[in-house]
Amino acid sequence: MAHLSPIDYATASEEIRAEHDRELALRGRMTNMKRVLLHSPAAHRIYAEWFTLRDLLKPTLDDRAIWLFSKVIAETMRAEIPVTFFRRALIENGVDPEGIEPSADETLLIGFGKAVAADANAVPDETWAALKARYDETLLVNLTAFAGIMVATCVFTNAVKVELDPELEGYRKR
Repeated sequence: MAHLSPIDYATASEEIRAEHDRELALRGRMTNMKRVLLHSPAAHRIYAEWFTLRDLLKPTLDDRAIWLFSKVIAETMRAEIPVTFFRRALIENGVDPEGIEPSADETLLIGFGKAVAADANAVPDETWAALKARYDETLLVNLTAFAGIMVATCVFTNAVKVELDPELEGYRKR
């Protein structure tokens, strides 16, 4: 059971309802995590910057690379909601999460994601060297900041014990 409740739209303040409506207009869905975060519209907006950073990565990294990077961070942090979210993205786009053969670039990103999630103080120098050989510093800043928001998302969903969204149930790893 979740430690914090989702907002009740009917009794929420105008500020919370406005942020809720803005999120629905932008992304078309309201997850359980977002409903809990909406107790603080500022916290919700900060976590929603995940989408801003994702969009900055997209000219260089495709969706699959971003999903694999995000999923490995969530797996490393044992965060079921984000793991299941990215499993759904992969499955709905024809990719078997258990049968993935990552490209060289995806393998590099997966290694970086695991390292950041496991111990950001211990990202191997070889990983950084490979990243710097492949990507410019602007992308690496955005990628590392994106990883930080993924870590924060995992911490939030795990600490609060946010309930899995019903639409994700069928995508759980068995």
